Amino acid sequence: MSDELGFVRRMWHLLEPLHALVYFAPESFEEAAALGYGTDERWPSYFAWRAAPLGEAGAGRVASTFHSFSPAMIDRYVPAVWTVAAPAAVLEARTRAVDRAYRALLGDGVGGEGLAEASVLARRVAEAADVTGRPLAAANAALAWPDAPHLALWHGATVLREHRGDGHVAALVEAGLDPVESLVSFAAVGAARPEVFESRGWTGEEWEAARGRLADRGLVEADGTATVAGRALRAEVERRTDESAAGPWAVLGDEDRERLVESLGAVWLEVIGSGLLPSETTLGIGKV
Repeated sequence: MSDELGFVRRMWHLLEPLHALVYFAPESFEEAAALGYGTDERWPSYFAWRAAPLGEAGAGRVASTFHSFSPAMIDRYVPAVWTVAAPAAVLEARTRAVDRAYRALLGDGVGGEGLAEASVLARRVAEAADVTGRPLAAANAALAWPDAPHLALWHGATVLREHRGDGHVAALVEAGLDPVESLVSFAAVGAARPEVFESRGWTGEEWEAARGRLADRGLVEADGTATVAGRALRAEVERRTDESAAGPWAVLGDEDRERLVESLGAVWLEVIGSGLLPSETTLGIGKV
């Protein structure tokens, strides 16, 4: 991996937890409950928070943009989430949830110089992102930038993670991996245990059928581990994803990159140290 692509992946590792906090913070579930969503599981609010920038998107659009979820699972929540609250109301509540969660986590740190600097730099990068053909990135990029630095940082992290995610979906499609095959092949290289991917709603039969298709292509062994060819294909997917995500980072020189990494450190440590995020995820952070 080149130094440039290594930096791009490092920034994904730093920014992803900052975005993901909205799906797990207790303040987010409180705001979701106030809108009328059930909170005994995280999926009603997850689909509402993440899909709201798309407007009243139907199940088909959410399935195609989110990619890894079983369409049957998405059907259980979408478009029903929009009968509970309209996307505009969801977006307002999402901002309140992020504001409250960050204030609870960082306290007076939300007004610190480091966070303010990180928000300015992250915004420069996010605004430089070409969102052509990237539906989730484009939808979030079209939203107004918040004034508060901690909210602007979260918004920038969100645009950039969805920009990367949209590019990742394109890389998977180019590799000939359908949604469930994408997960099976990722589990096969050790990105996460297969049980972790059960959260995406695929049945055991669908998982095994996908494993069989990958075995026919010579990508996985009989025990589900990746073959040499399977590892090579996944490495190529990750390389293409990094390349696709690299464009906006060109606006920062070496000094600004170092400043951003340094200024993100304290926030990242607080989010990771909060215990709110799962230790193992379907994204394979830290393993790919």
